[in-house]
Amino acid sequence: MSYLEYTVKTTPSGLRKILYLNWPLAILLTAVAGIGFLMLYSVAGGSLHPWAEPQMKRFALGLSVMVFVAMVPVWFWRNMAALAYGVSLLLLVAVEFFGTVGMGAQRWIDLGFMNLQPSELTKITLVMLLAAYYDWLPMSRVSRPVWVLVPLLFILLPVALVVRQPDLGTAVLLLAAGAVMMFLAGVHWAYFAAVAATGIGLVTAVFQSRGTDWQLLADYQYRRIDTFLDPASDPLGAGYHITQSKIALGSGGWTGRGFMQGSQSRLNFLPEKHTDFIFTTLAEEFGFVGAVSLLGLYALVIVFCVSTALANRDRFASLLTLGVATTFFLFFAVNMSMVMGLAPVVGVPLPLVSYGGSAMLILMLGFGLVQSAHVHKPR
Repeated sequence: MSYLEYTVKTTPSGLRKILYLNWPLAILLTAVAGIGFLMLYSVAGGSLHPWAEPQMKRFALGLSVMVFVAMVPVWFWRNMAALAYGVSLLLLVAVEFFGTVGMGAQRWIDLGFMNLQPSELTKITLVMLLAAYYDWLPMSRVSRPVWVLVPLLFILLPVALVVRQPDLGTAVLLLAAGAVMMFLAGVHWAYFAAVAATGIGLVTAVFQSRGTDWQLLADYQYRRIDTFLDPASDPLGAGYHITQSKIALGSGGWTGRGFMQGSQSRLNFLPEKHTDFIFTTLAEEFGFVGAVSLLGLYALVIVFCVSTALANRDRFASLLTLGVATTFFLFFAVNMSMVMGLAPVVGVPLPLVSYGGSAMLILMLGFGLVQSAHVHKPR
């Protein structure tokens, strides 16, 4: 009996698929999204409009997407990985010609009913392709140079397109997620040491190129680096965001000022309070306890993903689950580091909490793939 015949024969059907869903994971995702609804209600001054109600509708749609994707056998998603990746690349190219501009960047495609950000979709399709590639590739070839170059090409193509938008934050996330996937697949550590050395050289070149004809970053990106290193150098300009964020974080104390009592957000000192900096709103209103509680929920999501990946004997399903978990981790780790001043401000949303359509729906699609791997694993 072939592997495909075995998986088709052993695939659960109907009600059994619903019962096999990883319900604790679904409940955790709903709890995190619920915190997002609460904070969006707060930053709107105690109103469901303009942010909380649309976010609730998007999450309901996202749950439906997750369940639909979970019902489809995981081998189907393996076969669709290359096509999905190709579509995401075409959408990234389309952004160059037909994309809409917002906040100085051209990152979205207007679909009429929503603005799609193809770079968000690429985070999932890249994981799918790398998982399918390493599932196909024999372990004996994983660390051979020619077979290492192929996934590097898969990673660098979308990164180059995303950098052009420009969206340095998403480009860094794609690079990091791709590197973690290669490491999990068993690529030898020496390659990562070489990349680390190259990275140090690249950082040096970035600083050396500033103000020259071959400047490697845009001026606003250098200002973000300056702000990260010394926010007080321009407190009313480039350092305003992080300065106000730190004030909000500090004013929350241990237990916070209380729901809807955050002065920084209520008086509009805090920028992007419903998107990138929503974590600081949470910390100001609910303090250290509220911030750690959200972090605990995120950690539990990662734990459930890792545990289901380790219990799955299918290599593609395991790598896919770990890849989605890595992407999710990078989302909240970078966002929290950014608003606390531990990383430059790069415009990465807080998963399932920040207001936004593309990021939420595509993240729920990713968790649908995790659920599909769990539902259809050999039992």
